[in-house]
Amino acid sequence: MQYEVFLALRYLGSRRKHRLARATTLIAVVGIAMGVASLIVALALAEGFRDEMRDKILRGTAHITVMRADGQPLTDYRQLASQVASVAGVTGSAGTTYDGAVIIGPKGSAYGVLRGFDPSSPRVTNDISATLVRGSLEAVFKSDGAEQALPSVVLGVELATRLGVDVGDTADVISAQSAYSSANANRRRVRVGGVSRSGLFEYDSTWIYAPLETIAAFTGNAHAASMVAVQVNDIYGVKKTSAQIRQKLGSAYQVIDWQEANRPLFTALTLERRLGIIIIALIVLIAALNITTTLILLVMERRRDIAILNAMGATPNGIMTIFMIEGAILGLCGAVAGVLLGAIATLAADRYHLISLPADVYSISSVPLHLDSYNVLFAAAIALVLSILATIYPARAASRIHAAELLRNA
Repeated sequence: MQYEVFLALRYLGSRRKHRLARATTLIAVVGIAMGVASLIVALALAEGFRDEMRDKILRGTAHITVMRADGQPLTDYRQLASQVASVAGVTGSAGTTYDGAVIIGPKGSAYGVLRGFDPSSPRVTNDISATLVRGSLEAVFKSDGAEQALPSVVLGVELATRLGVDVGDTADVISAQSAYSSANANRRRVRVGGVSRSGLFEYDSTWIYAPLETIAAFTGNAHAASMVAVQVNDIYGVKKTSAQIRQKLGSAYQVIDWQEANRPLFTALTLERRLGIIIIALIVLIAALNITTTLILLVMERRRDIAILNAMGATPNGIMTIFMIEGAILGLCGAVAGVLLGAIATLAADRYHLISLPADVYSISSVPLHLDSYNVLFAAAIALVLSILATIYPARAASRIHAAELLRNA
């Protein structure tokens, strides 16, 4: 073992002369630990919020959307969906539509979005069925007896609560398109066949699921969809798949992927994450400055030892290394304690759903915390680097102590 490591460990393990020195050492380690734990929790929170928003958005919308460049309805959407499905990386495609509407229930009215789906697409119907909390899609596809004249729809749970309706109840729908046509300006009565919960407030408070044929009767666009929704097997390789679809369909169609459609949201989340890292890294830096104080006191205590080491032939770099190793050990102890504390706090918060948000503001009611090994190592590395940087001044001061001067004045 080199003498620098031996002396660094000995100085840290020896009993300090002053209580203040012992207190600053403890404060330095605790400060680093709290900073690292805070950074881990903040990164896990940012990661979980971003992943939750992405999953909720992609659960209700397409990975890629294909529509006509001139904005006209797609009367041949099944043929177009078949063409898109042949592109490598595409796992499913189906016609869909998003039309504004006003829906009126016993308790009042609300703005809604008529979300059309193709009942012949098993993937789409399975995705909708997975979000149902009451009712079933069979009620949307089939009616009997006196109910046969009423089309059935699936409402978001927040929208159903606002309207005061449940499965089996009726409501009136006025399409935004039919409102401009005197021939179709009357209300269309629908029956609630199911209630869904996607977990995203924006969808649960506005969406009205209905077969394309039902919405076509409301809007007057018979046998037409406004776009084709495409699902891919690699959501992060969506740019490549979008380029292949554009090449296959030509300039007559517009292709938009989920990253492009939600760019403002995810850009804001990325910026928020970076700002959080910077702010908490400053907290870690302040905690690391306690290491500077600790080493300054240690240098003052060990001035005679440093002078003797100089007299015995120790180099300034060797003495500087001793105190840098001490600071690195303190930083490492704080980082390890912080990692353990941060991991426990993150797992507990995720297990018991401790982070809750107002759903009408943040779209989701609770945020999961995703503990990532890369983020843990990143937080520990920041603490260790800042701890080493904090040792430079006292270590350099120790290396500049002149043995002859100190021993002459002893």
